[in-house]
Amino acid sequence: MDLDSVRTFVAAADAGRFQEAADELAVTQQAVSKRIAALERGLGVRLFTRTSRGAELSIDGQAFLPHARELLRVAERAVSSVRPGRRPLRVDVLASRGAMTGLMRDFHRAHPEIELDLVMLPPIETALAAVRSGAIDATFRAVAAPGLPLPEDFESVRVLDEPLQLLTGPGHALAGARSVTVAELAGHRIWMPGIVPGSEWGAYYADLVAEFGLTIEATGPNFGSDALLDTVADTPALATFMGELTRLVWPAGHDLRRIPVTGPTLVYPHSLLWRRDNPHPALAVLRAHLATTVAGQDTAGTWTPGWVTPR
Repeated sequence: MDLDSVRTFVAAADAGRFQEAADELAVTQQAVSKRIAALERGLGVRLFTRTSRGAELSIDGQAFLPHARELLRVAERAVSSVRPGRRPLRVDVLASRGAMTGLMRDFHRAHPEIELDLVMLPPIETALAAVRSGAIDATFRAVAAPGLPLPEDFESVRVLDEPLQLLTGPGHALAGARSVTVAELAGHRIWMPGIVPGSEWGAYYADLVAEFGLTIEATGPNFGSDALLDTVADTPALATFMGELTRLVWPAGHDLRRIPVTGPTLVYPHSLLWRRDNPHPALAVLRAHLATTVAGQDTAGTWTPGWVTPR
């Protein structure tokens, strides 16, 4: 059904005269007559009865009018849902307990007027495809891992270097340390289930092993963070890495320890990626917010892989 014809019908019904409807719509009276005639042909009924006073709604016209108004309201809502700034800003945060979720919570507190829709898309290929298609507006990733160059139509900005911590159970040999150096980790088993070969975090930990000779095991299925914490708590020989800003909750009986790593501090580089031609005004607000509230990239005494995009 042609919405211009429906809009013209409603205008004529409200005005009572085709000429007044034409003036309101900035078209000719002939155009009004043609649109309404086309609508009547499509519906198979007469919508108006011509009188000396103008045009009056027929019985069928009266029945159709409230539905015509609703059609126009639905059409306006449909347009508004995709109009830049009128739909939520959709951002991929990778994981619900990660640092990026915390950044977005801070952004929401600073800009409560901006509607947000957060999603979690672990594979970087899935996230980049969603950004390119417009399904999401931005994603947080490490840029640019070997074999995963940033597409030409994308832009990125490094927003946070998150220090890694060693997470151990109470029986681990390093459990009592206030901090550990990277050299002290040599020979200890660090368990990181779920590292996907070819992913940006897979490339990160591969470079970490090559640089410092650490033992990182990715064996076994990834049952999620709760199962990981259970295993580390019960296995003195195992430890794992966690981001300093990763929010974790575990039973008190686990008595897990989060230990800073130094000499150098191992940091994971998070960047915001978006498509260059994305028009959503809230995306610019988010970028400005991150630029003014997040600091600490490339500081002395830290380590990141050589392929990481500089600030």
